[in-house]
Amino acid sequence: MNLQDLNQPQQQAVKCIDRPCLVLAGAGSGKTGVITRKVAWLLRQGYAAQHICAVTFTNKAAREMRQRVTRLIDSKTTKGLKISTFHSLGQRILIHESHRLGYRRGFSIMDSRDVETCLGELAHRLEQDSDYIRQSMYQISRWKNDFVAPAAAAATADTPLLQAQARLYEEYQQHLQTCNSMDFDDLIMLPVQLFRDHAEVLNNWQDRIRYLLIDEYQDTNTSQYELVKALCGIRQKLTVVGDDDQSIYAWRGARPENLQRLQQDFAALEVIKLEQNYRSSSRILGAANQLIANNRHLYEKKLWSASAAGELIRVFPCKNADDEANRVVVDILSKRFQENTPCSQFAILYRSNFQSRNYEKALRDHSIPYQVAGGNAFFERREIKDILAYLRLLSNPDDDQALLRIINVPRREIGATSIKALATYAGSRKRSLDVAMRELGLLESINNRARIRIQGFIELIAELRQQALQDDAMDLCRALVSRIDYSDWLRETCTSVKQAEAAMENVMELISWIGNLQKERDDKSLDAVVAHLSLMSILENGEDQKPQDAVQLMTIHAAKGLEFEHIYLVGFEEDSLPHHQSQDDDGIEEERRLAYVGITRAASNLTLSYAKTRQKFGDMLQCEVSRFMYELPEADLEGAEHTLSKLSDSEKHQRGLDTFADLKALLGSAD
Repeated sequence: MNLQDLNQPQQQAVKCIDRPCLVLAGAGSGKTGVITRKVAWLLRQGYAAQHICAVTFTNKAAREMRQRVTRLIDSKTTKGLKISTFHSLGQRILIHESHRLGYRRGFSIMDSRDVETCLGELAHRLEQDSDYIRQSMYQISRWKNDFVAPAAAAATADTPLLQAQARLYEEYQQHLQTCNSMDFDDLIMLPVQLFRDHAEVLNNWQDRIRYLLIDEYQDTNTSQYELVKALCGIRQKLTVVGDDDQSIYAWRGARPENLQRLQQDFAALEVIKLEQNYRSSSRILGAANQLIANNRHLYEKKLWSASAAGELIRVFPCKNADDEANRVVVDILSKRFQENTPCSQFAILYRSNFQSRNYEKALRDHSIPYQVAGGNAFFERREIKDILAYLRLLSNPDDDQALLRIINVPRREIGATSIKALATYAGSRKRSLDVAMRELGLLESINNRARIRIQGFIELIAELRQQALQDDAMDLCRALVSRIDYSDWLRETCTSVKQAEAAMENVMELISWIGNLQKERDDKSLDAVVAHLSLMSILENGEDQKPQDAVQLMTIHAAKGLEFEHIYLVGFEEDSLPHHQSQDDDGIEEERRLAYVGITRAASNLTLSYAKTRQKFGDMLQCEVSRFMYELPEADLEGAEHTLSKLSDSEKHQRGLDTFADLKALLGSAD
């Protein structure tokens, strides 16, 4: 197989098959090509396809890897090749072996909603407060990701909360086994437990998998690392590809320190660095290198590019969030016409999903097609659909779909039987659901308990309709959110407090948007506002939208692995990037890696923007530019001179390297 199109380190990584190999693949260095070429190389060197297993983190990545391998090697040769996610691999092991752990054939895998319901029932039986449920769900997941069994969790729990969660964890695992069920985390943890308890099973799987390749290794958690180590055994035929500078998933259990463990557990480890970047201009790479140099590193590497220096990195200081969105979108419009660049080569990246709202509106206002990735479009978000369904029903009592959406939002315990009876009665009487539920014929056909609950819903809608006659749409929407305790409902149903807070921010954005609509339109009635919002929702998802030529809106997390000619890294502010909940040393390092990932998505043009003020929950707050701005080479920034020049050299040093002393101390202690 010809490897002449690969550079020397890439060729070295492909050919290294006689010892464990760590490929440190910097952003844009061609890691996917290396790992797929290595699979093909192994096949050429005599490995049987059924004895090779390549593992990554998403089904999409696994599919793409398989497609690239089959373009290199004929399908007959690749028959039996295993390319999958970690969880698919774990599931395959458990399908064959779970009986050894006391499970029966045909075990079920519970999703997060099932897990939450199960923990809620158990917490009630253990006489725990229901507030523990969601916190416990995430703590149990963390324990499993760190390969901590219930007994070990109980032994190390050092607070009343952790002790209660450890008891719940033990009860939960017993319940899962009784129900012949597993959760998502069990698909990794249980195979490791199985291999530790049954040597003959481990030997069997080590014989099946004689060469193991791991992509995105920096994202592995402790259980995944233990699974990798067990499968490699004494043969140690292993290649892992990763980049510690792109480790941005600590919140879901990733342990970048697994790089160090690899060096400790695999004595013959060969480390190969891919440092040539094929994506970005030299100036963009220089800025990324200078930024990430402020983090601690087990392995030092420095990306370089044969490309020209390229354009200066532009900085857009903006008055407020609307000004920032408009300036970014007008700049996209200008470049589109000046350079005839396809829309798909523009990406707007932000730290959190809720930040997309202003950009969606600005893009719509300028008739620029866009696609929201890594999160739902504004009108497709659950919380927005909920509030709009209420407004639609208040505006149009015959809107059956709106009623069905919110009849149990928040939960009113109007069961499926009652709803079916309502629908059947309404159909027989040719009435809308709203009208039918008020009729005596329906109320007489259901039991007293259901009748009371439906009557409560009827009274709520009547009360809100009366209020709609008195208040404008913005005040009505604000009163509605308060009246149904929607914030509490989000906390009950979202998977984390952080997610609930982000959803509530979206609701507040909707209320502000309705207020702006009323200012801009002559007809300020509820009917007019609902009609406008409904139309906008339809246009966002119209069939004429062309995703292949649309501006991409996504979180920085979602952008990992992608590249675009033009990147707008927006909201480049303190408390946004870095996030206000990630201000400790480890958190700042991960936030810096996140900024690094955002910067290295850009091929030729990078723009950083920030707002000087932002409105949050009705208050106008002053914003500070991100500390990371002061860690970038000032000579390569265009438009930031007036901001940076206000600070003395000592102030810049303090702002940009405020964690330096702590990092130095930590590095000293590591020695």
